[in-house]
Amino acid sequence: MTVRRIVGVLGVAAGLVLGVLPGTAAAVPAQPESTAKTCTADPKTPLRQFRATWVSSVVNIDWPSRSGLPAAQQQAELIGWLDDAVRQRHNAVVLQVRPTADAFWPSAVEPWSRYLTGTQGRDPGYDPLAFAVAEAHKRNLELHAWFNPYRLSMGTDLNALVPTHPARQHPDWVVTYGGKLYYNPGIPAARKLVEDAIMDAVAKYDIDGVHFDDYFYPYPVAGQVFDDAATYAQYGAGFATVADWRRHNIDLLIQELQQRIKAAKPWVKFGISPFAVWRNKGTDPQGSDTTAGVQTYDDLAADTRKWVREQWIDYIVPQVYWAGGFAPADYNKIVPWWAEQVRGTNVHLYIGQATYKVGTSTQSPDWSDPNELSDHLAFNSTIPEVQGDIYFSAKDVRADRLGATSLLNSTWYTRPALIPTMPSLDSRPPLPVHALRASRTAGGVQLQWRATSADTTSYAVYRRDLAAGDWCADKDARNLLATLRATGGKQTYVDTTAVAGRHYIYLVTALDRGWNQSVPLPAAVIR
Repeated sequence: MTVRRIVGVLGVAAGLVLGVLPGTAAAVPAQPESTAKTCTADPKTPLRQFRATWVSSVVNIDWPSRSGLPAAQQQAELIGWLDDAVRQRHNAVVLQVRPTADAFWPSAVEPWSRYLTGTQGRDPGYDPLAFAVAEAHKRNLELHAWFNPYRLSMGTDLNALVPTHPARQHPDWVVTYGGKLYYNPGIPAARKLVEDAIMDAVAKYDIDGVHFDDYFYPYPVAGQVFDDAATYAQYGAGFATVADWRRHNIDLLIQELQQRIKAAKPWVKFGISPFAVWRNKGTDPQGSDTTAGVQTYDDLAADTRKWVREQWIDYIVPQVYWAGGFAPADYNKIVPWWAEQVRGTNVHLYIGQATYKVGTSTQSPDWSDPNELSDHLAFNSTIPEVQGDIYFSAKDVRADRLGATSLLNSTWYTRPALIPTMPSLDSRPPLPVHALRASRTAGGVQLQWRATSADTTSYAVYRRDLAAGDWCADKDARNLLATLRATGGKQTYVDTTAVAGRHYIYLVTALDRGWNQSVPLPAAVIR
């Protein structure tokens, strides 16, 4: 159910209020058909749009800002990132919780991460993932837990890992490459361990998504060979080339993990953010019109296009980390290519945005233009398949170099947005709220209501100014005041932006964890 079921502004203001006492429930008149045909949604205030930032923990990029901080300081820093998301009207956070075959929770499979305490295996004194989920949900943000599947260490010393680490117990699973250690994706037992580590978090925590970035087989390093010849000889029967076999190994990881996630918790989303070039058109006619030096299909053994076509994932976030007009990899060519790939599938398309390049990159002069990211969203708004964006990374978003973040937010994120629904996971809306009342207080207009559905997770609050004469159905977020987490029983919200003496009508809808939306009745009128 979408907010299109909300019938419009309710008639002529005088007629609407006539006979309705302040703060009482009111039936909403039908929207005139002639007016409805003239109403168009504003692309700058979409009703539904995924908005998030990556909060990276590897080598303490974002959080914690350094290893060894006291628990209270770690918690305060994380709250700061979540509050940033709220201020920017984002609705999700993607938090890295397994950067190097370690854990930001008391894992049954792998040790505590060294990026928490400075020492792998040392308990930080609290459960960071539990804290993150609780604080994100308190702010009605989705929390997508970000896992790196095969990277073991940012160095090459296996003995630097704690003695109980699975890699120490199975050194034959480990490959040294490019100055780092990796699990060998071709070993079935290693793949199962990776899946088990992720599923430990899925089972224990109320996360909203499982998220991978672009690391599968490692990026190529000149003059080095990923030494898995013996593994190919052992497990590669039936595959003509090592490349085909490697892609099969990663396909199995994606397919098996998707099946295990949905078997455990069907509502948990599975998303992947790959390097944005599957293959160049010069390599494959089905590829994008690019000449990128890396192709995920060939270099990372990641057949990202196949995962979309097979619908093994719920969303894909290509890292389109280039400016519009950049010849080797043009943003304005790559995004339409990905739109074509998701078209006709259940897979959502969000775009990974390179905030880290703003004001710092010499790759293209466009990154010295504060309008570059805002221009990306303008382009996205012309492509229906693009349903949101994720920004890398949190510290760069906060830095607001060139004022680019402020410009983007003041242009495109002036209103809140609901997260797009995934009908393939769940399409049944919750029951509407009841007993909605509105009253004037010293702080604004206070709304109170009660829930009727046990599956209600949050609420959306809409306000219409009766003097504005808006007859249009809520096809965009112009009237969306806020979303807030359900707390059970009686719910309260105070509209602190209400102007004294203005006549408003308030509508509240119930949302489930899939962001399916109830019908908005009843309405509360205040005058």
